[in-house]
Amino acid sequence: MANGPGELTTWVRPLAERLHAMLPLRPRVPDAPSSLELVLVPCPNATGHEHGAARPWHQFDRIVPAAQFWRLLIQPRRYGVWPRRGVVVFLGGDQFWTVLLSARLGYRHVTYAEWVARWPQWNDRIAAMSEAVRDQLPRRYRERCRVVGDLMADLSSFASHDDPLPDGEWIALLPGSKRAKLSVGMPFFLETADRLARRRPGVRFLLPVAPTTSVAELLHYSGPENPIARCYRTAVEGVDGEELVTAAGTRIRLLQRHPAHGPLSQCTLALTTVGANTAELGALAVPMIVVVPTQHLEVMQAWDGGFGLLARLPGFRRIIGVLLTVWRLRNNGLMAWPNISAGRRVVPERVGAITPDDIASEANMWLEAPERLAAQREELRALRGQPGAVAALADEVRQQLPRALGSA
Repeated sequence: MANGPGELTTWVRPLAERLHAMLPLRPRVPDAPSSLELVLVPCPNATGHEHGAARPWHQFDRIVPAAQFWRLLIQPRRYGVWPRRGVVVFLGGDQFWTVLLSARLGYRHVTYAEWVARWPQWNDRIAAMSEAVRDQLPRRYRERCRVVGDLMADLSSFASHDDPLPDGEWIALLPGSKRAKLSVGMPFFLETADRLARRRPGVRFLLPVAPTTSVAELLHYSGPENPIARCYRTAVEGVDGEELVTAAGTRIRLLQRHPAHGPLSQCTLALTTVGANTAELGALAVPMIVVVPTQHLEVMQAWDGGFGLLARLPGFRRIIGVLLTVWRLRNNGLMAWPNISAGRRVVPERVGAITPDDIASEANMWLEAPERLAAQREELRALRGQPGAVAALADEVRQQLPRALGSA
């Protein structure tokens, strides 16, 4: 079970690959008696297109979209035959959905707890990211918990360099995958790219197209149909093969391969919005500048948590947006996952009424100081932890399976 695009790419896909390597499972082994299924759960941080993004991976015998979760819970047989025994694995969203579905199907379940295990009394097993997660558990439940490590730490092992980027100084642009983020991120980052290209004529740009969006959607948010785009001095000339070309002549390579870990790991610097992408970049040890332009209140709708939910409500949007901006700025709240994990600023976060020229200038300063980039990269590597979490979690899942399959 999972929710959003970040969790699918960084948690679900690696674990699914590992399970297929360990066990005979449909659809990879067509005649296998057991299968791997993906159930997506309702979540305000999801896009609604996750099922379409996961389908081309050919890892799952059945994918249930988030919009159908409640019908699945009420009438599971409506979605085909479910075996008498199985395991539900929590990999994002609300942990309670795992409790509900495992109870409904009569399955055992494993919860991957990144920060906290919320329902230990109902968890068969808890796979914790760190000792801190286990230490929070009441003592009587700690024997159910195993510290497997950070799933993100394994991303580098999945980052293939079989398709190296051409020589040059590559800058990754990650404007987000949700509408609220793209509406600000696309015009903002395009103008930033134009301005940075004028400062550094040899720089090259890479924009990974998130699996839950499309090139057409990126063009939409870069054009006049997006009111926010009118606030920026940029325009898209068109798409030339695999490159987006701005009116100023800046060429941005569009990468539509998923996941994009290999090419991303080769970038010198990334300019990114907040979200799971900051954890992904951190796991790949790619230096980054995190950008949140708060002059557009619409961006508040893309933030996580209760404030983000309230900001989506008509009438509350402007009030909550202003209060949230003031709170973030006054309290210097950490927003990027590497910073949250470290409890301090490892990567710069630029929050406020910032401009593309501000970010282009700062990016140029970082690029002119390779020793600073190397230091940030090393800090990110140190935070990442040791690889092996995916294998450890897969082992936990196998131990919960029926004996005949688990020993396959």
